[in-house]
Amino acid sequence: MTFFYNGGCRIHYTVSGSGPAVLLLAPGGMRSAISFWDNAPWNPIEALQQNFTVVAMDQRNAGQSFGIINAEDGWDTYAEDQLALMSHLEFERFAVAGMCIGGPFALNLIRIAPARVRAAVLMQSIGRDGNYDLFLQMFDSWANELLPHDSRPPEAIAGLRANLFENEASLFCMVETELSAMTTPMLILRGDDSYHPSVTSEMIAATAPHAELIAAWKEGDEAAQAAQQMEAFLAQHSG
Repeated sequence: MTFFYNGGCRIHYTVSGSGPAVLLLAPGGMRSAISFWDNAPWNPIEALQQNFTVVAMDQRNAGQSFGIINAEDGWDTYAEDQLALMSHLEFERFAVAGMCIGGPFALNLIRIAPARVRAAVLMQSIGRDGNYDLFLQMFDSWANELLPHDSRPPEAIAGLRANLFENEASLFCMVETELSAMTTPMLILRGDDSYHPSVTSEMIAATAPHAELIAAWKEGDEAAQAAQQMEAFLAQHSG
């Protein structure tokens, strides 16, 4: 089991394959971890490792990763972990593929470090659509598992909750006007449920200047075709 230490945070990660680097940001909400890729319509580690160096990670306080929580933590805290890991692995530039909460993780990486992110794949990104309470409940369920640890005081948990989800941003990590300024190529795989509203995927595809939408991608031939489209998209933007 491989770990990277970013300050007081221990990040569990894996590296598979060879070629241009792709950072995977897993689904699972606050429990975003490598193991959740096994429940996806297809596993991008398996799909991409023949032609790419695939870096997968457990986000802090998910899976095998651990970090002290501060009240000031938020989306940028996770981005700092992600960028530090890729720097540690000596990948100055890379593509990113995120699913579920991996959507705002990926968008925030582009916002913070646009020169480092060649391209992004967003698979059923989370977003706001009359579902505010769902995300607070998801966060609280995760936090309740952590509270017995002395390094995770309630006031720090409350600060993180507010910084991540208690805002009016349609994409949680940013507003639409910030998205419209992003020139990074994006491939958007549409969501279709309460946590991953179709309107969020459609808005990202319509607002980002260089974004393409795949509407159906989860079953049968559509899943196989979408996996091939993702690989072709990443290959196109690997230089």
